[in-house]
Amino acid sequence: MATKKVTVTIPEDLLDEIRAEAAERGLSAYVAEALRFKRDRDQLLELADWLQEEHGPLTDGERAAAFDDLADLDAEHEHRHRAAEQHGAGEAA
Repeated sequence: MATKKVTVTIPEDLLDEIRAEAAERGLSAYVAEALRFKRDRDQLLELADWLQEEHGPLTDGERAAAFDDLADLDAEHEHRHRAAEQHGAGEAA
């Protein structure tokens, strides 16, 4: 995959936290993953807006179910991410 170097400005305290979290993965990989995640969320919000325009607003129950589903997806993503990190660390040892 082609990459391109860019310059961004990040608050110093946030950068310190990200560097600590990114550790072995590296800052670039961490930021790329975070940007993909944000892009995916933005696209989902655009879809949700379009669906609401086409089909009307969500009920409170539908909204709660959607947030529950998102929480489940986030938990699954985190679980897979941690498993991949552990698998990678095991191979490096």
